[in-house]
Amino acid sequence: MTEPRLLVIGANGIGKSNLLEAVELLGTLRSHRCSQDRDLIQWDAPQALLRADTTDGDRLELELRRSGGRRARRNGKTLERQLDLIGPLRCIGFSALDLDLVRGEPALRRQWLDRVVLQLEPVYMDLVSRYSRLLRQRSQLWRRQGPFGAERDALLDAFDVQMALVSTRIHRRRLRALQRLEPIARRWQTHLSGGTECLRLDYQPGSQLEGEEAEETWRLAIEAQLHDQREEEARHGSCRVGPHRDEIALMLGGTPARRFGSAGQQRCLVLGLKLAELDLVTQLHGEPPLLLLDDVLAELDPTRQHLLLDAVGESHQCLVSSTHLDGFEGGWRRQAQILSETDLRQAMDFR
Repeated sequence: MTEPRLLVIGANGIGKSNLLEAVELLGTLRSHRCSQDRDLIQWDAPQALLRADTTDGDRLELELRRSGGRRARRNGKTLERQLDLIGPLRCIGFSALDLDLVRGEPALRRQWLDRVVLQLEPVYMDLVSRYSRLLRQRSQLWRRQGPFGAERDALLDAFDVQMALVSTRIHRRRLRALQRLEPIARRWQTHLSGGTECLRLDYQPGSQLEGEEAEETWRLAIEAQLHDQREEEARHGSCRVGPHRDEIALMLGGTPARRFGSAGQQRCLVLGLKLAELDLVTQLHGEPPLLLLDDVLAELDPTRQHLLLDAVGESHQCLVSSTHLDGFEGGWRRQAQILSETDLRQAMDFR
């Protein structure tokens, strides 16, 4: 059965990316572009409201407010936890920004892996939020003029215990997700490169994780590392141990793709990672997520454009933005609903 495809066609700046970003927010509670809600709200408005109706009959709403945080509703009922909004609208986004995944800073790869884990375990967002809060509070402790001596050591001891536990759980989930994703990504890389490239995903944790994967063993080891690095932390003003220092090395043929891969190889690698993510989520949940492609074809050569569209096939619901229809030939164009610039402005409320 052919899944529905929607092509959003129009010039840059008319709101195509806004539409896809709104869908991503409702499906994952995250934006790949912005980390703060105020950057997602129209500058002269106090709030923004996102709403979607799913084929299963669910109405999902996410209200972003400049003050007072977010409010999530499902079928008109306000949810106590935003996380309860995740599930009815699973989606995976792929934009031109993702092409920096290989050559960009480690934070981009951590954010990508966190999005993968979140698709597998929505409660993971609570862990990441808790860790970010602990890390921020720990840094503030060093910046303040006091307390000093034994009082500060006691506070750091308390931070060590909490951060070690949360760090362990984040490390374990990131490692497991990468282990599940790697064989699928390796197959896609082999296919997309015509069998000439071998991909390896190497998890390099920001903590020293030795021995078997056991929560208690890792927790105690991280707690000891946090204690031992305090002198260096005092000099730098930042914590030197933990998931915030993780790296995910993307290796082609045993060499780092970031340093030695060509632009074409790097694009191919990112494409393979996204397709692997799509397959993994489909395997785990029994049905494919919605695929969001935000002006990606413009960044790919014709060969890789064809490979991407062919790989997606007819089994995935797709929401695709582009400035033109040239890259969509044959069945893709015939089987898709096309949303023009006029249609887009009518569908979205810009007031």
